[in-house]
Amino acid sequence: MDPISERLRARHPQRIDLSLERMRALCSALGDPQQRLPPVIHVAGTNGKGSTVAFIRAIAEAAGLTVHAYTSPHLVRFNERIRLAGRLIEDEGLNAILDRVEAAIDAGDSQATVFESTTAAAFVAMSETPADLAVVEVGLGGVLDATNVIERPLLSVIAPVDLDHAEFLGTSLRGVAVEKAGILKAGARGLIARQPEEAMAAIEAAARAVHAPLTVMGVDFDAWAERGGMAFQDQSRFLDLPAPALPGPHQIANAGLAVAVALELDLPERAIAEGLESVRWPARMQRLAAGPYAEAARAADAEVWLDGGHNPHAGAALAETLAERQARAPRPTALIVGMLANKDAGGFFGALTASGATVFTVPFEGVAAEPEALAAVARGHGLGATACASATEALERALRLGAGRVVICGSLYLAGEVLGASRETWPD
Repeated sequence: MDPISERLRARHPQRIDLSLERMRALCSALGDPQQRLPPVIHVAGTNGKGSTVAFIRAIAEAAGLTVHAYTSPHLVRFNERIRLAGRLIEDEGLNAILDRVEAAIDAGDSQATVFESTTAAAFVAMSETPADLAVVEVGLGGVLDATNVIERPLLSVIAPVDLDHAEFLGTSLRGVAVEKAGILKAGARGLIARQPEEAMAAIEAAARAVHAPLTVMGVDFDAWAERGGMAFQDQSRFLDLPAPALPGPHQIANAGLAVAVALELDLPERAIAEGLESVRWPARMQRLAAGPYAEAARAADAEVWLDGGHNPHAGAALAETLAERQARAPRPTALIVGMLANKDAGGFFGALTASGATVFTVPFEGVAAEPEALAAVARGHGLGATACASATEALERALRLGAGRVVICGSLYLAGEVLGASRETWPD
């Protein structure tokens, strides 16, 4: 664990407790930094919101703007969550701001969760560093998420909505969409990804209630793969763009949503194209090129990929990506899967049944599902599955069985452990 994460774990409650009361009080004690941010693009959604943030940032920076970004969770170092004017926050500056946050908490004789404290720290840092734009990702839900103390975003963006975090958001798609739509604010345009009908109805109702105008994918604009690139069309223009650098058919939709944001910001087509080609976002179908996993795969003439998707919607995106790659270059495929115990493993594996992949289940640090129990779920969905003691053992077994394409997936926590061991450099 990195030093900042250790500090936060020792100082703050680890629980998730959705509420805005503590966050508002903490921000008030800090001088309400959320009211002094550069223009904010607030991004919610179940899947794809992190990728959408990465696309927006890459395009804006290609246009010459300086951009803050706040995302979660981190993979290797906590500092990944806070990017100031294009650079990851330094330990010295972050520790100094955390001192101020903790002093404000103590002075109020109150508590704050880790996410509330770090969100407040991010807002302080971003309010005190000049930039043209701040892109802020919701942590969980929307209505009661700590980031939702932002009252006047420039734009609100909702990536695809699906079921996840049922213990906090419930098991109704409509209910989850209502939570996500809580970031919509009066007068701030909402840009909405293509949604299931039930989710879209809830988002539209929430927008009407707060008088937020909407621009909706599939109605007001769309994006699709075309001739090895990407096409984008809205009510007034057609853009012939390069394919996004992030692999997978689902990234066309995420990129399309980001392009719609860029056009709302009046960014030039040149910057849009450059941003799509230059974007980087680790553990989203990332091919590993360094470290022990990549070296073992190369020795066996195989490729190894890393993906942090961890719910049924992400499983479907992974299945679509694998099918696309198999169509271009067929190779025996293996999945090395570790998941949190509270995730819908059945829905994840059900989406991957048609892939025919061999599954190896593994543990990781934290509240992970038992590998044998996870393997039983995979077998229940028609996939051959074996429990292993580690990702290293699983990779060895997969390569011995002749896998030519290995995907380590199922949890961003597992992805973080793999990246930490892989010596992959983080994109600055």
